[in-house]
Amino acid sequence: MKVFVTGSEGFIGSHLVERLIDEGYEVTALCLYNSFGSFGWLDSIPTDKKKGLKIILGDIRDPSTFRAEMKGCDIVFHLASLIAIPYSYIAPASYVETNINGTLNILNIAKEYDIGRVVHTSTSETYGSAQFVPINESHPLVAQSPYAASKIAADQMAISFWKSFSIPITIVRPFNTYGPRQSNRAVIPQIITQIANKKNRVKLGSLSPTRDFNFVHDTCSAFIECSKSPYAIGEVINCASNFEISIGETAKLICQLMNSSIEI
Repeated sequence: MKVFVTGSEGFIGSHLVERLIDEGYEVTALCLYNSFGSFGWLDSIPTDKKKGLKIILGDIRDPSTFRAEMKGCDIVFHLASLIAIPYSYIAPASYVETNINGTLNILNIAKEYDIGRVVHTSTSETYGSAQFVPINESHPLVAQSPYAASKIAADQMAISFWKSFSIPITIVRPFNTYGPRQSNRAVIPQIITQIANKKNRVKLGSLSPTRDFNFVHDTCSAFIECSKSPYAIGEVINCASNFEISIGETAKLICQLMNSSIEI
């Protein structure tokens, strides 16, 4: 099957591309154009795996850079997104342009070419602070940042294309994905880095908030399984384990695994 992946150079996207190649898919990967000629984390994929991979440089905000590449694809995995929450307070219009208009571009081309399935990436940030746990798909959507607002709008745009034009859409909503290639801004890499750097104390802020952490390979499995299931069409699906652990307990567990007894 031919698949098209946006946001392929990122943390989750690069792992998904690698997994799709391993499973025999013919993959075209869209990377954000840059003057360095870099393909982001796709550069780390072993050379022998890149035989079934076509990489193009473009911009999700400009459909002319990738429209032709979507033609004939069976599945589109749409992961491209501007994700940094703090920056969304400074430049909210950038999030509208990338997350909402970028998604609209994908949807319009999928409609034009009658794509078999579009798997659109949401985020658990759309729920805001938990009003009840476990958080299920019926939990209210609360935009606590311009980033979250842009993702809610993008999700609703995708749903509208399913309801209005019967475009086969599935919305996958990952929770707290972690693993290799993740930004050091995230809490698990931050804990590991501080311990590896022989810090006397691990500084994390509040230790009581809980998270539903999911290894990136499991998140990729969710994307692929959702793309196959006829029951997932028109649905929002939480990608989570339903296992809750506090930041403090997470840090203690990592300390044990790294044979460290430093102060948290």
